[in-house]
Amino acid sequence: MMKKVLREDVNYFWVWVSLLIGILSHISRAVRWNLLIEPLGSKPGLFNTFLAVMTGYLMNLVIPRMGEISRCGVLARYEKISFARLIGTVVTERIIDVLMLLFMTLLALLAQSGYILSFLRQNPAVEQKVTDMITSPVLIGGLVATIILVVTLRKRLMRTRLYRKIGTTIDHLKEGIISFRHVRKKGAMVFHSFFIWIMYYLMLYTAFFAFDFTKGLSPLAGLTTFVMGSFGMLAPVQGGLGTWHFMTKESLALYGVSNENGIIFAFVAHTTMNLLLIILGLLSLMALPWANREK
Repeated sequence: MMKKVLREDVNYFWVWVSLLIGILSHISRAVRWNLLIEPLGSKPGLFNTFLAVMTGYLMNLVIPRMGEISRCGVLARYEKISFARLIGTVVTERIIDVLMLLFMTLLALLAQSGYILSFLRQNPAVEQKVTDMITSPVLIGGLVATIILVVTLRKRLMRTRLYRKIGTTIDHLKEGIISFRHVRKKGAMVFHSFFIWIMYYLMLYTAFFAFDFTKGLSPLAGLTTFVMGSFGMLAPVQGGLGTWHFMTKESLALYGVSNENGIIFAFVAHTTMNLLLIILGLLSLMALPWANREK
């Protein structure tokens, strides 16, 4: 069944359109990162920043959450920027991205609340996992224990050389995190923050037109599927493997797409997106030494 659909029933024109939109989102992310780095007194080349971003995406497919560290390491090496400061800018990026995801979720709830509530009723395990994560006694207890330890041992720790080194790193990290306050082009910063997520959404929605069973779905159906799939990407697995497929398949089921067709759509969309990241990531790894051969 899947082989037949892939061979005869997929309009690959829209798959290519989807991938081009994805590339635009990655370029925009590189531009936004440069805007955050500039207040730190550095102006990395956009090409280097883009290559670092794509290298980070590639590493995320190898080890979950490793991408943020690796892209900072790449840019720190080739642009001679403090690694800790770069990590701070990425923390700021992640905060902005979370706010954007919450904004998109709010839009979906306002426009498609009935479908989302149906999803949660049909998948009580998902709702329970979210609740358990927020109210986890391990998480709360760990935070409380950390605070107590820091308060109790603070004076003793302050006298150690390690503490002073950590203090310097933390200062650099703070500089990176608050770099948003000193961004010169705040309008561009806001624009790219929205543009990145609009492109993410359009990357998924345009893929709907590649299949007969999804091309008739509305943009709001695309929004619901995008939001639920985005939460699937938060799972600590490579590229949301499995969790993204499940959330996407179940979301499409709300709009009458059969389980089998939902799996096919999720497989094609996820595979093409990740193939793009793998190809661009590998090309970036090869291009970095060439682009910086004079340094």
